[in-house]
Amino acid sequence: MSRRTRIFIGILLIYSAGIAFLLYRVVLDIDPRYRESAEESLVDTTQLMASMIEQDVIAGAINPARLDPIFKSVYAREFSAQIYNLHKSRVELRAYVTDRNGRVLFDSLGRNQGADYSQWNDVTKSLAGLYGARTSRDVESDPRTSVMYVGAPIRWNNEIVGVVSLGKPVQSFGQFIEDARARTLWVGAGSAAALLLFTLILSVWLVRPFGLTADYIAWLRTQRGFHPVRMVRRAIVMVRGAFGEMRDALTGRNYVADYVQTFTHEIKSPLSAIRGAAELMQESSMPEAERERFLGNIAQETERIQQIVDRMMELTALETRRVLDRTEPVALGVLLREVADSAGTSAAARGITVQVDGPREDLGELYCDGDRFLLQQAVSNLLANAIDFSPDGAGVTLALRVASRNVVVTVRDHGAGIPDYAQSKVFEKFYSLARPHTLKKSTGLGLAFVKEITALHGGRIELTNAKGGGAIATLTLPLSYLARDTNRTVT
Repeated sequence: MSRRTRIFIGILLIYSAGIAFLLYRVVLDIDPRYRESAEESLVDTTQLMASMIEQDVIAGAINPARLDPIFKSVYAREFSAQIYNLHKSRVELRAYVTDRNGRVLFDSLGRNQGADYSQWNDVTKSLAGLYGARTSRDVESDPRTSVMYVGAPIRWNNEIVGVVSLGKPVQSFGQFIEDARARTLWVGAGSAAALLLFTLILSVWLVRPFGLTADYIAWLRTQRGFHPVRMVRRAIVMVRGAFGEMRDALTGRNYVADYVQTFTHEIKSPLSAIRGAAELMQESSMPEAERERFLGNIAQETERIQQIVDRMMELTALETRRVLDRTEPVALGVLLREVADSAGTSAAARGITVQVDGPREDLGELYCDGDRFLLQQAVSNLLANAIDFSPDGAGVTLALRVASRNVVVTVRDHGAGIPDYAQSKVFEKFYSLARPHTLKKSTGLGLAFVKEITALHGGRIELTNAKGGGAIATLTLPLSYLARDTNRTVT
């Protein structure tokens, strides 16, 4: 993975983490806010109840007799209240009254009359003249049975003679909390998606003046027949290209600086060799044989610089193409044989044989939609790389097979394989290993070139050590509909 890709992914991860943290904080804050609102209403109602009960206090003794018929009447009332998405048809408020010792004198539910409530926070603090509240569960193991209680002191002649406490089940307003959480998450996710979509659209229209839609329509006009899966795949490739352009727009400056720095580093060595040879050749006493040798070194290093420049120009041209301008069904079996025949002459000089294992004859030819010239260059690079790392007298095998909806091209050599430290770097620009037979490195751009071609064709490339020794390059490409329409089964 390149540096610019890592930077782009890092920006997206930071953005996603920021949105997730913000949503988490907002959602986490919803429950306390609703509880505060419900508790504030309970405080007012409890104070009202305390004032009513104080009217019936005689000589410091609380008489809750008239509360019982009132609550029975309230619980029996029939009504229908539609509060936004919540339908309410019964009163869920509950109440109890205790004396100055915390013993229950009245319970609206008729469950705990006579019980000792002096240990409860709402009763203890209210008897002390403080604000008392608590949340307790009717069923200890079930958090859905939680009830919020708020107490208020009952006074007679400025003396606290008891407590009235009103309770409201949390479940009664829990639906509001769940609804608010769901709405907040949907709004947050929708806003994040909308912002990303806006950024994508903006980048597409700024970086690509002709727009993604125009390219897609132009491609559709060149197609024959209606293939939904193929159309969707093309759309995905083009959207992926748009993301790449957005990434380049965000990290372009660093990318160019990195490119220039790497290029400068790579040509420093041949330039130093050329300069040193030129300075030595200025010596008039230099023997002719030495002069010829230094002239050869200058020519060799100049050729090396030319190769680096040419490869960089090719690679840069590929990287600026996010999608293929034109595609055609490419017969991969024929392509592999042509590449093998072309490389066979140079390989034969070292006794290396190039063998092609194509599909069985009864399968017909295997096709991939793409640019034939670029695919031929990709396979040629992989084959040249395999030949460079093969010992004299060894063999290199090109193979072709079908895997699900993909066609797989493999290039296998029998060299020393890839060192562990190089496994993750083989596709990086300018990274190269010394060739065993010359002990020299290449430009380090061949495999990077293959990687860009593969990405343009919506495929993937891997280079790993093979079982039994050597390395194997695996190029996986989408199988063309021309091949699928043959109605043949591949096993």
